[in-house]
Formats: sequence, structure tokens, C-alpha cells
Amino acid sequence: MVKHITLETIQQLYLTITPKSLGVADLGCSSGHNSLSIIKEMVDAIEEACHKGSRPVPEFRVHLNDLPTNDFNAIFTALPEFYREVRRERNDGGPPIYVAAYPGSFYGRLFPGECLHFIYSSYSLHWLSRSNRATVGLTVDRINPSIPQLVKEKPAVKDKVRQRVVPPALYDDQGRMGSDQVDRGNSFFWELLSRSLATLVSKGEVEEEKLDSYNVHFYAPSADELEDEVRREGSFEMDRLEMFEVDRDVGSITGYGTAVATTVRAIQEPMISHHFGEGIVDNLFEQYGKLVDEEMAKEEIRPVTFVVVLRKRM
Repeated sequence: MVKHITLETIQQLYLTITPKSLGVADLGCSSGHNSLSIIKEMVDAIEEACHKGSRPVPEFRVHLNDLPTNDFNAIFTALPEFYREVRRERNDGGPPIYVAAYPGSFYGRLFPGECLHFIYSSYSLHWLSRSNRATVGLTVDRINPSIPQLVKEKPAVKDKVRQRVVPPALYDDQGRMGSDQVDRGNSFFWELLSRSLATLVSKGEVEEEKLDSYNVHFYAPSADELEDEVRREGSFEMDRLEMFEVDRDVGSITGYGTAVATTVRAIQEPMISHHFGEGIVDNLFEQYGKLVDEEMAKEEIRPVTFVVVLRKRM
């Protein structure tokens, strides 16, 4: 759904500037299989563009960013197999690919000057650096911060990269269709997670104080908010903005609720385990999957994702 836009964008970038050394950053790279698979797909896409245009393939400088608690060692452990796979598919061994980690928050400066051509971020920018005073705990009316905070937070990312990125930058993340900040979309999944935790509280498996102190700094913007913010900040032009409803055909015999629970668990488990302890995780997401299925039987849940391509004003 979004991948083809990412690959088309980086191909267009390369054909526009044809650098000998291409600098790519992934903000919020995590440590799973996707950390390196998206890089391989970008390399493949650039190679395809080079071969069609009879151009030399550039070297790749990959800057992987996530918080310092991310398991970067898992990525580095996977690098030998990644390089073997690249070489296996190419008679010439493939282009040089240099991978480095840049741990830290992307709300501060991360990279040296003039080192990047393309910034990619997938499902990371909905995490705000802090909550406002009204955002306390994991309840549906407290998840989304005020619009003024969006205005303050989102430019922080753009401001840190605007002096160091040649266009474009691509982000895909959670969004919403309308103006209602609490809808039956992404925010509703958070409400169901809150209900699941409350159920464990009622059973005595989780302390109520623990739930009250669990803060989720989350925001799913609308298309209008994204456009207004890019216009207000002024450093970038919005080259592309598309909203998609997330495909509900999970292709799994386990059911939609279990599939959603598995996805949310992959994102939330480290934070939940750290705050509540590992012992609640299995019961929590079993309860969560059941709640998702129950709610889907009443009325559809329609989560939305967006993809936006920003180009630096020259």
C-alpha cells in the first residue's frame, strides 16, 4: 500500500541528483526484520533505475535511528546475512552498503551536516516527545494531545533535518479522516487497550496506580492538520499526501482481533513489560484480541494510515 510510494520516491530522487554516494536515514528503525528489509528494497529500486538509465550504481550510506534502548545489536548481528543475500542476487557482488546506528531522539539533532539525501520514517512520528498536562494515563480522552502541541512537536523533526536533507523526506504513520480527535479508528484501538488493562485491574492482576501512571504520548493527525503544519513551518513543500484505510483482510485463520493484537503487541510490549512487568503481557493481549473482535461484530473499526512526501524548499 505504501511501499510502492517509498520506492518510487527514492528512485525519482536518485534520477534527479544522481549522487555517487547516497545517504539514507530511517527514523524509528526498530530492530526486527523490517529494519534491513526496507533498506534492501531501496537498494533494489535504485539499481533498477540505474540499469534502465545506464547509470553507475551509487554506494549507500544507511543511518539507522531509534531510541538508545533499541536493540541495535540485533540489527548488526543480522548484517552478515543481509550482505550475503545482497551478493547472492548479483553477479558483481552488489554496491557498497555502509550501515551505522545513530541512537537518540529524533526531536534533537542526530546526524552530521549535509550527509543525507532521503529520510524515511514508518509508524514513528505519532510518538510525541512528551505529553501535555491533559495527557495522563491510557484512557481514550487523554490519548490525543491538543492541536497546539502538534504545532510545537511536528516542526521539531523538520527543523532538525531541514538544513541537512536534500529532497525528499517520506513519512508514513497513523492518521485520521476527520476533525474528531477520538474516532472509531486508530484512537479506538488505544481505547480498547485501555479497557483491556482496566479488566486486568479489576481481576487484581494489575495495580490501579500502575495504570494511572502509564502515559502514551500519541497523536494521529488529519490531512488538514498535516497540510496546515507544513505550510505554517515553511521549510518544505508537500509533494504528496495520501490517506489509506488499513486493509482488514489479514489472511489469517486466527482472526482479525488476534492479528491486531499481535501487531499492537509488537509495538507496545517493550513499554508495557517495562512498566507493568512481563507477567501480564500474554493475558493482556489475549483480552485485547477478544475485545477487538467483539467491537468489530458491533461496528467496523476503520484505522487510517497516511503517507506524506516532503521536499525541501530550494
